[in-house]
Amino acid sequence: MSGVVDARLAELGLTLPEVVPPLATYQPAVQSGVYVYTSGQLPMVEGKLPVTGKVGAEVTPEEAKDLARTCALNALAAVKSLVGDLDRVARVVKVVGFVASAPDFTGQPGVINGSSELLGEVLGDKGVHARSAVGVAVLPLDAPVEVEIQVELTEA
Repeated sequence: MSGVVDARLAELGLTLPEVVPPLATYQPAVQSGVYVYTSGQLPMVEGKLPVTGKVGAEVTPEEAKDLARTCALNALAAVKSLVGDLDRVARVVKVVGFVASAPDFTGQPGVINGSSELLGEVLGDKGVHARSAVGVAVLPLDAPVEVEIQVELTEA
């Protein structure tokens, strides 16, 4: 039987992807006590970046916001791969988003809203979180966006 979160994903027409394999020496997610920390998730779709470049130059803010949604979906997949059931998420505690930005681009919060909105749509009040949205010069593989999340779990 599907859990509440799985049912909500289906209702939204979303499918959790396979966990993106690490690009280097790290794990997609680790658990410490009641917390799960994901590694930075790129907006990979079927093993590839759909778009590369800097936001505000080669990538529009709207495209980047959609990519940030994909990053959040990939982060949820990493959490589920570790704990088995997203219904165990008591709340999303923190989201950190990195935006590869053109020098004059200052709309990082609007881009990372893509992740925040997706987490709210999927998890409801449990998706409300603290957040940082940071502009950076470049990200791995020339990705426009990277997102990591921290979640608190309910007791097993």
